[in-house]
Amino acid sequence: MSKGEETKTRILQQAAELFNQQGYAGSSMSDIMRVTGLQKGGIYNHFQSKDELALQAFDFAIACVSRHYRSVLRSKHHAIERLQAIVSVFSGFVDNPPVQGGCPLLNTAVESDDAHPALRDRTQQVMNSWLNLICRIIQTGIEKGEIRPEVNADEIATIITATLEGAIMMSKLYGNAIHMQRAVNHLNQYIESHL
Repeated sequence: MSKGEETKTRILQQAAELFNQQGYAGSSMSDIMRVTGLQKGGIYNHFQSKDELALQAFDFAIACVSRHYRSVLRSKHHAIERLQAIVSVFSGFVDNPPVQGGCPLLNTAVESDDAHPALRDRTQQVMNSWLNLICRIIQTGIEKGEIRPEVNADEIATIITATLEGAIMMSKLYGNAIHMQRAVNHLNQYIESHL
């Protein structure tokens, strides 16, 4: 990796953490300069605008999250085991998020609404990929006879995602991981008894 690539990666990591903790709108160029230790020109050598930096920092944060899932899913082959692994990995994000500030998908989805259409579109793309991952696991499980054929994959993907993201929000709001623990217990029971 060249020095320029190393600098760009460092900017992305630091910006991803800043945006994930303070939000895109709540982070000024001064904040970005402070966390990176670079002047505006040093940042703009790698990114044309704050918007471009925000999109690439979001992608960087999501890649960090994805690495966690891929490493765990590699060793799981049964559909139920794979779904429970996703729940387990996600539950660890309360105390040990892959990017400081919590789940970047949740944080960006909440912030990006109508004020930042490009960031909102990117967040929807990532959420679609996430929901599709869960749906593919369920569909494969149905094909292998590991999950009942009448299970609606889209419905289960929504339930799992909404429950986990809501549990992260509540755990962060109250500073208490009990909300995630309750959600994980419920999801594991649901997965074992309803799928």
